[in-house]
Amino acid sequence: GSGRAEVPNQLMEEVRRTMKLAVWRLLLLALTSCSFFSPSSTGRTFRVDYDNDCFQKDGKEFRYISGSIHYSRVPRYYWKDRLMKMYMAGLNAIQTYVPWNYHETRPDKYDFTGDRDLESFLKLCSDVGLLVILRAGPFICGEWDMGGLPAWLLQKKTIRLRSSDPDYLQPVDRWMHVLLPRIKPLLYQNNGPIIAVQVENEYGSYFACDYDYLRHLLKLFRYYLGDEVVLFTTDGASEANLKCGSLQGLYATVDFGPGGDVTKSFKAQRYAEPRGPMVNSEFYTGWLDHWGQKHSVIKKEIVAKSLDEILALGANVNMYMFEGGTNFGYWNGANSPYWPQPTSYDYDAPLSEAGDPTGKYFSIREVIGKYRKLPAGPVLPATPKFAYGLIQVKKLQSVAELVNLLSFSGPVKSVYPLTFVEMKQYFGYMLYRNTLPVNCTKRTPLASPQNGIHDRAYVVVNGVFQGILERNKVNTINITGQIGSTLDILVENMGRINFGGGIHDPKGLVTNLTLASNILTGWTIYSLNIDEAVASGYLTKLQNTQRPTPPAEANVPSFYLGAFMIPNGIPDLPQDTYLKFPGWSKGQVWINGFNLGRYWPTRGPQITLYVPAHILSTSAANNITVLELEEAPCGGALNSSCAVQFVDTPVLNGDAAYTHSHSRPINQYSWHE
Repeated sequence: GSGRAEVPNQLMEEVRRTMKLAVWRLLLLALTSCSFFSPSSTGRTFRVDYDNDCFQKDGKEFRYISGSIHYSRVPRYYWKDRLMKMYMAGLNAIQTYVPWNYHETRPDKYDFTGDRDLESFLKLCSDVGLLVILRAGPFICGEWDMGGLPAWLLQKKTIRLRSSDPDYLQPVDRWMHVLLPRIKPLLYQNNGPIIAVQVENEYGSYFACDYDYLRHLLKLFRYYLGDEVVLFTTDGASEANLKCGSLQGLYATVDFGPGGDVTKSFKAQRYAEPRGPMVNSEFYTGWLDHWGQKHSVIKKEIVAKSLDEILALGANVNMYMFEGGTNFGYWNGANSPYWPQPTSYDYDAPLSEAGDPTGKYFSIREVIGKYRKLPAGPVLPATPKFAYGLIQVKKLQSVAELVNLLSFSGPVKSVYPLTFVEMKQYFGYMLYRNTLPVNCTKRTPLASPQNGIHDRAYVVVNGVFQGILERNKVNTINITGQIGSTLDILVENMGRINFGGGIHDPKGLVTNLTLASNILTGWTIYSLNIDEAVASGYLTKLQNTQRPTPPAEANVPSFYLGAFMIPNGIPDLPQDTYLKFPGWSKGQVWINGFNLGRYWPTRGPQITLYVPAHILSTSAANNITVLELEEAPCGGALNSSCAVQFVDTPVLNGDAAYTHSHSRPINQYSWHE
């Protein structure tokens, strides 16, 4: 902006008064060359050229060929490796989302450190030679929990998300007041890499159609980022989507996958933007997965052919995804009618989940080579993988037995069940405890008549497993037990809906449970901070001091702990690896306190979890903590061993209980990023 030259000018006046002309020249030289991101007036421009239907960079026609990579899905340790591979494929830009909930984990608590260091990621893009298209939200979708919106927004039950409701706009304004000033120095005009900033995401697919909301965001972004930056929207390539998704003052772009009519898809963009560059902001190189459905695979030939057609038209393109990465921890989202996504976000992308170039990568690179000069030099190879083999893990205790250690809040009494958000817990697991008010000597129905299990509940009476209740699938199970017996229900939040009208997705027991048609009251609820208990080493200490107690059964939610050393005498260790769960059912796993994510080989399609090398140690034992929710492959006896296995090849398309309903062809506009 124009105000940026003022400070150097004042300095010059000062220097002029106190020093000779030659010294002043030297000082000026030092001032202008001190930093790549120095906030001096740069003369750099990036804009939409409506006369010539293109972008203009520094006064010359420019076309971007970009790929999506999400810094939140790739460990910082590997950012440079992945960006270099993208650069070597011939890309001149990358596109990334900013997930609000990744940075503002609790109201007014912000985190931009380590893997969340957005500015370092953006500067690294610049160092590698890549421009950036930044998708700043506040909503992103992206198969990310709640589409990037923080779950704590739901503390206000009547909130209307993605609308001009003041209860929603107030926290949005507060967040953008933190985010956008961080972005401004990194805009292209200010010597940074960011050429364009996306506002919201596919708003035309959302029922609200609230133009006041989009207008508010437009004003907000202009206020913080200035008038020069290109602001744009993205919507599915149809007039219906563009009707509610586009707004005067935001450049409208479209997204569509391979295999369709490219010209027809861009015609939809022309409905909203009669002139200006053609832009496909999400050209799908693959597709997303859901637990219980087959792994999506899109042939490289189809992707290459459509990419060629897009580039032949002179259009701009961003490939979604170029590297998918991983939903570590609890970050995966879900689609309606509640299909959660797995831990792997491999996406059948040109770079695999582990960042390895695939056949698709080379096909795409070849197409790009027809339209722009590829960088000289060899493509970076795949990272080496190592199979550390079978590792024994021993049973510690069940979640119910450890509840006082795991619950940092202590027990909370309530007549009716409270949700995760009401307990101010946003991810993971909570334990709901009650006592049986009647004798259930005969099998008695425990039910959630209003389908209020969000999302999966593991039911135990006096330490004996009874069954599993699951959202939309199992609303009733039969249980047995004596009057006064302890009823423990461990509820798993399997990820919030990230697309469409269902994003207001509370977790826990969100409606009452009935036992033989009578409403259960008088609950004791424990919020569980399992991650802190694991990371702080509490569980390991406990295992070392534990006295034998009567063991819980093998099929109640329990912890299993193990450790392994990385062998000496092998060069270049540690290396990436994949964790497999032979004979295990469903759960969560941590290595050295790092939450790798969920495993669920009994439902699939994902069988192995990606383990990045940087979390492993060569100098000390590596601790593995497994929380098995259903059934472990070894008996219930305390200290009886089970094993997990480290292998050197991923399995993302394992055979399991696939459900073929709700599958979608790639071109249909549904379940979108």
